[in-house]
Amino acid sequence: MTPKNLAILVHDDVEVLDFCGPFEAFGVTGEDGQAYFNVFTVAEKPDVVRANTGMLIQPNHSIDDCPPLSMLLIPGGRTGVVLENERLMAWIKEQDQQVEHLVSVCTGAYVLAELGLLDGLEATTHYSGYDRLQQAAPTAVVRRDVRVCDNGHIVTGAGVSAGIDLALHMIGRMYGMDEARAVAEYMMYRWAPEDVARAHEMASL
Repeated sequence: MTPKNLAILVHDDVEVLDFCGPFEAFGVTGEDGQAYFNVFTVAEKPDVVRANTGMLIQPNHSIDDCPPLSMLLIPGGRTGVVLENERLMAWIKEQDQQVEHLVSVCTGAYVLAELGLLDGLEATTHYSGYDRLQQAAPTAVVRRDVRVCDNGHIVTGAGVSAGIDLALHMIGRMYGMDEARAVAEYMMYRWAPEDVARAHEMASL
């Protein structure tokens, strides 16, 4: 089985757990030494990125040499540095047309909202940003009661540690709940898989 390419966007003042939690969860999947995901970081440029708490991150790729992706994850933090970057926003919009799944964690949902990708969908974000997300995506249904909103192609996670919930949900959806539970057990993470709004399943009924 060929691993799926999964890029996690990193930017200055990115929230550390937003991207490190999913990186760990997706990265420890698989069996017999064969991972299900090839997980890596990507940034606009190949320069070192400084996270919100001072962690220095050397991106694996820039958007200029990023390989074709199956999934792109947009974490939160000070997402204004992304929203104000026209080149980076254009790249994300282009990826939306190419990837199987475009997902966000925390305030990364603001990026999807700005691009119009949450219109008419259910979405969530960090609890401090519910109102802002609703303003950015007036036709979206902002869920304040779940940790993950799954619309099929677009999936959003709530704040910070909820990125792990999002990752486990996607692992379960793509490779089965036994695999997701095994990852949660390995990470010693208390996961509530029912804490998800599955809008894409409701729409298909």
